[in-house]
Amino acid sequence: MKAYGSWPSPIDAALAAAHDGNPEWVGFVGDETWWTEPRPAEGGRRTLVRGSTRESVLPAPWNVRSRVIEYGGQPWAGAVPADGGEPLLVFVHFDDQRLYAYRPGGEPRPLTPAGPRWADPQLLLDRGEVWCVLEEFTGDGPGDVRRVLAAVPLDGSAAKDRAAVRELTDDRHRFVTGPRLSHDGRRAAWLAWDHPRMPWDGTELLVGDIGVDGVLHAVHTAAGGPEESVAQVEWSTDDRLLYASDRSGWWNLYLDGDPLCPRAEEFAGPLWKLGQRWFAPLENGLIAVVHGRGATALGILDTESGEIADAAGPWTEFAPALAVHGTRVVAVGAGPRTTAEVVELDTATGRARVVGAPHHDPVDPAYYPEPQVRTFSGPGGREVHAHIYPPHHPGHTAPDGELPPYVVWAHGGPTGRAPLVLDLAIAYFTSRGIGVAEVNYGGSTGYGREYRNRLRGQWGVVDVEDCAAVALALAEEGTADRARLAIRGGSAGGWTAAASLTGTDVYACGAISYPVLDLSNWGPGATHDFESHYLESLIGPLAEVPDRYKERSPVEHADRLTAPFLLLQGLDDVICPPVQCERLLARLDGRRVPHAYLTFAGEGHGFRRAETLVRALEAELALYAQVFGLEVPGIPELELVK
Repeated sequence: MKAYGSWPSPIDAALAAAHDGNPEWVGFVGDETWWTEPRPAEGGRRTLVRGSTRESVLPAPWNVRSRVIEYGGQPWAGAVPADGGEPLLVFVHFDDQRLYAYRPGGEPRPLTPAGPRWADPQLLLDRGEVWCVLEEFTGDGPGDVRRVLAAVPLDGSAAKDRAAVRELTDDRHRFVTGPRLSHDGRRAAWLAWDHPRMPWDGTELLVGDIGVDGVLHAVHTAAGGPEESVAQVEWSTDDRLLYASDRSGWWNLYLDGDPLCPRAEEFAGPLWKLGQRWFAPLENGLIAVVHGRGATALGILDTESGEIADAAGPWTEFAPALAVHGTRVVAVGAGPRTTAEVVELDTATGRARVVGAPHHDPVDPAYYPEPQVRTFSGPGGREVHAHIYPPHHPGHTAPDGELPPYVVWAHGGPTGRAPLVLDLAIAYFTSRGIGVAEVNYGGSTGYGREYRNRLRGQWGVVDVEDCAAVALALAEEGTADRARLAIRGGSAGGWTAAASLTGTDVYACGAISYPVLDLSNWGPGATHDFESHYLESLIGPLAEVPDRYKERSPVEHADRLTAPFLLLQGLDDVICPPVQCERLLARLDGRRVPHAYLTFAGEGHGFRRAETLVRALEAELALYAQVFGLEVPGIPELELVK
């Protein structure tokens, strides 16, 4: 019997770091499955994996990842030539953002010049081109940028000549997704939106005719608008528009404007990366769908009956990554006891199996947490969704009468959701006797547009209140120690954590990673273009509510900050730059609040390198050990300065 927080655990920070990140961007090349995988131990790069060998085809330092809108998008495409032979792949290399062509066994060759960025490619061998999104900076500021659909020649002529790239559209829209071509090759469909909207606020589904000149003509809006979010578009097997719209209050599927399977659940989600796929039509008229309310399942929709048959297996969450070929569907699934795997579902047999990135238990699964899906009551009785991970260890319990410390995890976005999956970073804490509460606060996705819109004008209020409601409820019911509550989060979650420390007395300490802290200086010119007007919906237009920006910003309330805290920041972060942290620290000067500020060269928004992930986790645990009075041997000491 040992005190909570002091249990020995085989899950160390290095183990958690080694399993950080998921396979992503699955696709078929001919009848073969390919995907990208993270490599934390190789500088945090992402590599391209071939399904037949389950091995990386590109050695370090090749890094298959796009920076379009900074969050990126589909970074590769592939096809098998009509005469057979090795497939042709095109991919974006992170370091220079050039588009490259590659055949297994050969060397990548550049297709585009340095400078522009590319995403969501469609490889069209019959045209000898790659159609994709082109992002091009026109000045020195992050908002000096244009985006269009473009065609890149496969012969390499554009590698040194930007003029060889054909622009398929004008740049009237600020943001576009990659084109989806109809099966007859006569039309293309894509999504577009403009500031100040985010894609989950409102988008337009555009359709254009492909002229003999290879350019898109007669472009018109087929669906969407300022208050209707179309998250994805495809063509059905008979060349009708198939898309996901939230016009009903839920992202549901529509075929040429007619609802296919109206339900109070989501068939799409927030478009953070260009090319995300929540559904894919099969040749036989069925549709593979990632759907659910909260948690997501992989299912097959019969468009005639409206019935959905879900894949059986241990996976309770599926990512917006789908590919289909014949009767086969490939997706990325995970569950509370399973990390993300590449899963193939054969719709002819109904059998689902793992075909890539198979989960292997690195430790006895008895050390994994046993999560609970719960709904709490927030202010005014509103529902607050959360996942509760109590302390869990196969060989230890705490002394009678002791209550465990708990850490509230606020997810990023804030338009996003914490999935219920095995995360060794959570197990790192729960196996030591520290509970975790992941809160899908108002504004989170997965619960319909009304729940998502709770955060409109209320960022820093609703998220803070909902996290506090869960933390206090756990204490009041005797699940958590009221005196040992903490909060942590990264990006938008870092904002919520900081706003909670400056705006409430609920928490004894907090861990804040790459946060937004100063609203008035996080907007056009101060952050990247994609989110530069995000605050207009989350807070309100700055010109109309300037006082609200000041009232909500943690930097303006540094005098209220008394709890010890840890700040973690990547020095290459262009989304939430280091200056956000530096302004808070400057306001704290001389106030003697215990804190630590750790920075990481070479890291951007979200940590990817194994050594960074290890240091960050160990520093966070060291913070809790000091504040909560825990005996945690084997971790570096964290110096809290005043």
